[in-house]
Formats: sequence, C-alpha cells, structure tokens
Amino acid sequence: MTAPMPVRVTVEDAWDEVFLELPDGTPLSELKRQALELTHISRNPSEYLIKYRGAALSDESRSLAQVGFVPNSPLIILAKRRRPVR
Repeated sequence: MTAPMPVRVTVEDAWDEVFLELPDGTPLSELKRQALELTHISRNPSEYLIKYRGAALSDESRSLAQVGFVPNSPLIILAKRRRPVR
C-alpha cells in the first residue's frame, strides 16, 4: 500500500477548495464523490466532470496514478452542463 498523497480540489458550484489525502490508486469517481460531499453538494455526481491541467478526465474508473496526477496539483470539479444565471 502506498502512502496517501495530498490532493487539492476546487468545486465550482461552491467555489470552495477542499484538501484530501488519498492513495494514488483511488479512482477519480471516489475523489469526486468525496469532494462533492465535503462541499455539501447534493446533486448527482454524474452531473459533474473533473478537469486536470485543463483537460476533462472522462474515464473516472482510472486512478490518480493512471492519469499521472502530481501531489498538490489542482483539480477542478464543475457541472457538465451550463446553468443559466439568474
């Protein structure tokens, strides 16, 4: 088992940054679920996507190690569909 690595995630809906300590084998779907939960977002996680270094990570079954994640690099979670501004 590998030591946990620091992960910084900004959740766009809350404009809040959360800090997680996760093993590099953690699937992206689990990272997204935890970040949304910590920012009190109750919408379905499938309505959100993860971006790393400007690119959307569409295969959320891949682990942090498989996408080449570097500790403390920023990830962004944002809605897949744009919502109108009121």
